[in-house]
Amino acid sequence: MTPIFDTKAPVTGAEIIGELRRLHDEGDAYLRSLPADIFARPQGEKWSPADHVRHLAKSSRPVGMALGLPRFVLRLRFGRAKDPSRALSVLREAYLVRLAEGVTAGRFTPTPRAIPVDGATDREKMLAEWNAADENLARRMAAWSEQDLDHYVLPHPALGRLTVREMLLFTLYHNSHHLNLVASRVP
Repeated sequence: MTPIFDTKAPVTGAEIIGELRRLHDEGDAYLRSLPADIFARPQGEKWSPADHVRHLAKSSRPVGMALGLPRFVLRLRFGRAKDPSRALSVLREAYLVRLAEGVTAGRFTPTPRAIPVDGATDREKMLAEWNAADENLARRMAAWSEQDLDHYVLPHPALGRLTVREMLLFTLYHNSHHLNLVASRVP
């Protein structure tokens, strides 16, 4: 699958924020271009585009919340980084290995729901929730210094302890990954 939604290779916090916003805007425009019934229906045995959007919002929300916590709380709760932050390409490969091993979305799996009667209104609501989660994440990310991005860690359910920079790079790739899955399955 050739990615349509590419992440480039950001390094700095500002670059990550820029890429997250760019990718989000491109994904939002693409998802709005889908007919409402295509957006709401499962893609074969796989999630619907709506499910992917709900999953992305559900998984971005806690990262944004964590970035708003006082730094000492993160240090007490999760410790400090022992290794330098890895590049997006390294995180992407580690995640793809975990997917190949069978890791699932776990608690971040979107809850099953019926296809809505008013698909256009439902899509607007879901895209607004995803937008709010990503915008909160980008806004809070902007308050972090480059040094702190590499100093503090957060737990990732599939990849273990990641520096905050790694978590942000993963979140960027995760958005790209799911948007590419949707695009590759649209008839």
